[in-house]
Amino acid sequence: MKKSQLNSSVFLFVLIISFSVSWAALSSILDVTTGSQDFLGCLQSNSNNVTSISQLTFTYGNASFLPTWQVHVQNTRFLKPSTPKPSVIVTPVDETLVQTTLHCAKKHGYELRIRSGGHDYEGLSYTADVPFVMLDFTNMRSIDVDVANRTAWVQAGAALGALYYAISQKTDTLYFPAGVCPTVGVGGYMGGGGYGNLLRKYGTAADNVIDVRFMDVNGNILDRKSMGEDLFWAIRGGGASSFGIVLEWKLRLVPVPEKVTVFLLNKTLEEGATQIFHKYQYVAPTIDRNLHIRTQVFAEYIGNTTKKTIRIMFEGIYQGTSDTLLPLLDQKFPELGVTREICEEIRMVQSTLVFWGLPSSTPTEILTNRSAIAKLNNKSKSDYVRTPIPINGLKKIWRKLMENDQSALLMINPFGGRIADYSETAIPYPHRAGVLLQMLKTVNFNGQASDTTPTSLRRMAWLRSLDELLTPYVSKNPREAYANYNDLDFGILEVLLMKKQVFGVKGTGRGTISKS
Repeated sequence: MKKSQLNSSVFLFVLIISFSVSWAALSSILDVTTGSQDFLGCLQSNSNNVTSISQLTFTYGNASFLPTWQVHVQNTRFLKPSTPKPSVIVTPVDETLVQTTLHCAKKHGYELRIRSGGHDYEGLSYTADVPFVMLDFTNMRSIDVDVANRTAWVQAGAALGALYYAISQKTDTLYFPAGVCPTVGVGGYMGGGGYGNLLRKYGTAADNVIDVRFMDVNGNILDRKSMGEDLFWAIRGGGASSFGIVLEWKLRLVPVPEKVTVFLLNKTLEEGATQIFHKYQYVAPTIDRNLHIRTQVFAEYIGNTTKKTIRIMFEGIYQGTSDTLLPLLDQKFPELGVTREICEEIRMVQSTLVFWGLPSSTPTEILTNRSAIAKLNNKSKSDYVRTPIPINGLKKIWRKLMENDQSALLMINPFGGRIADYSETAIPYPHRAGVLLQMLKTVNFNGQASDTTPTSLRRMAWLRSLDELLTPYVSKNPREAYANYNDLDFGILEVLLMKKQVFGVKGTGRGTISKS
């Protein structure tokens, strides 16, 4: 009887607080008091060190739960009370706890989300609308660089910046061909293919993965030999977490000169930016593979006037000295106007700083400090360009950018070179021969309390309308998108497309989408 009265009291309390707490949050609260305890009990009963388990797991009742979840949320638009959070966070220090976590998640019906760096564009590595356990690899981030054999073993929780720094501490003539954002986690990055400033010289990051330590759904730890070539093929570009848990990647390091040359210059419409960019589409993907020129496109006001212009930032990195670079550009792309005065010869590791927007003189130790690198607050989409965009198309894009409230950015990387040498089926990364440019489109929510304010929603709507405008100028049948740039609009837009087709209205062009 007393137990019945107690249950009734608990029910009334829950009923009362439900008026001020969302049902999603309420479900989480109830889950903590039931399933989470069962899960934790499973961990403890399957471990020889209960004390260690208690120090490496966090639930809502733990003061460290929210800070542990927040610290590697790299897109701050998800840092809000309404974001669904894990029932339990597990931060293993060894593979044994990973196995136990997998076993207990399966036993108690939890989804398992895996976070290495926290850069998932839709927060899918640390949020879910169902009860889930987050396996956070923050404590498994060792890096073992073998200069003699030009390889490195890198645990899933290590970030790219830490990898670059570790290599640079042993040699200036080897590097790894991955991205420029220092806080991106190695674990998930390779699984989507991975591209960066060396893609025209050495291909994708996944093209340079040579072995792996991988845990399958049954907790077996496999390497390339024991898993077989089919699975090894799939996890390099097909999304490794679709198949299991990457514990560690073995990477092939590539040769670089002791000094590389970087340059940065800006061109506005008044300085011929449209014509220069038009030629850039032909030159950048076909020029010497040692040269990579990234562009960033902004709309901005001219001085203190109310008139807007377009500014295009050209950021170049050349695997060699300016003495060789300048004659190359004079011959192939004189319109760009690169001069010796704007060229800087630096170590490869310093170029990562420069492309992240930091001075080359910044101490390279910052690459190992995730908290020192600014986080993002945005929504992004991707596209691939296979045919040069004509002048009139570029002008339409520029006008669209000028409609924006200066929260938008286009970041464009040229392809071609080594990345195109591989067959589109070499690994599950199909964006190969024929791709001229990869385009990242983004809007930020800076100055907004959340991504749901009226201003934020207008920015989101503008980004979707840009997607529509770009349809004639980007790849089609299918329209390609980069697997590592998650975009949950895909499913929504496909539904809208079907509705528009039923009523005979022009669609979005997002029919079949390649997710590599």
